[in-house]
Amino acid sequence: MTEPRANPDLVGHEQAARTLEAAARSGRMHHAWLIAGPPGIGKATLAWRFARWLLAGMPAGEAPLAVDPASPVFRRVAADTHADCFTLEPNTGERGTKRVLRVEDARAAVRFLTQTAAEGGWRVVVLDEAERADQAAVQNTLLKTLEEPPPRTVLLVVCSAPQRLLPTIRSRCRRLDLNPLAPAEMEALLARLRPDLAAAERGALAGLAAGSPGRAFALLEAGGLDLQGMVEASLVALARPEPPRDHALADRLAMDRSGGAFGIFMGLLRGAIAAALREAARGRAAPPWLARHPLAVWASLWDRLGTLADDTERLNLDRKQAVLTGLSWLARP
Repeated sequence: MTEPRANPDLVGHEQAARTLEAAARSGRMHHAWLIAGPPGIGKATLAWRFARWLLAGMPAGEAPLAVDPASPVFRRVAADTHADCFTLEPNTGERGTKRVLRVEDARAAVRFLTQTAAEGGWRVVVLDEAERADQAAVQNTLLKTLEEPPPRTVLLVVCSAPQRLLPTIRSRCRRLDLNPLAPAEMEALLARLRPDLAAAERGALAGLAAGSPGRAFALLEAGGLDLQGMVEASLVALARPEPPRDHALADRLAMDRSGGAFGIFMGLLRGAIAAALREAARGRAAPPWLARHPLAVWASLWDRLGTLADDTERLNLDRKQAVLTGLSWLARP
């Protein structure tokens, strides 16, 4: 899948793109935008599309914010070599995990915005994965720029969890919420980009991805359909009096050094629990394993599993032990 900064396609967010274009053409555009929504649905793709369009001089076109991929501006932004565009994103942390937004990078972004535009137009900072700004110092560094923005500058804040941002940051940004893609849009996108997949596989991936193209391709890369089968088997095993500790499953997930398989498995596990809770809350038939604990306990387990997954990735903990711990909680909270 093409990186967002080099992706010429925008699927399912045309109205949001038109909102950004209209704001820029009005001459009274807000200096900071919070582009929010679930992971992988195209937030960064939209941000980079807007950045390119501004830097290209706001060209008119049939599609909103469109810039010819053959143009010099498109190529320079894609290569991260445009003098008036700055990328602020998670960097390598102390243990090598790309999860940290550093204070020194935020300061560099502020210095960049105070400089004169090299090409006489806009200066743009794209802040990706803003929810990774765990240190308040990172957000506070950006705050003064948000309070007193230099002319013809724009900060695009891409965030999957806006509640993690300081209220003062959120209040100084104009918020633009993106929604997951519709099932038909997902299946059409998968058919275009992965015509080798059978229709049944595309349908299953679209369902698991919940309207997120990024999640769909991450699932493909990590063998997501197989992982979903493992999730279902782990939950079915809970109906036994003594659920087994699945060391083979934990070993397999830990073998993926990138952490992709682990993260997807934990996400699918939490998704299955959430779906079962929704069915039970609506009075519909729930899977037999849900009867193992009260619904309030399952809700707590859903939350604990999320914290376990986040801490494991953020702190570079033992993934095998995290899987065994999570599965043991399901058996005995």
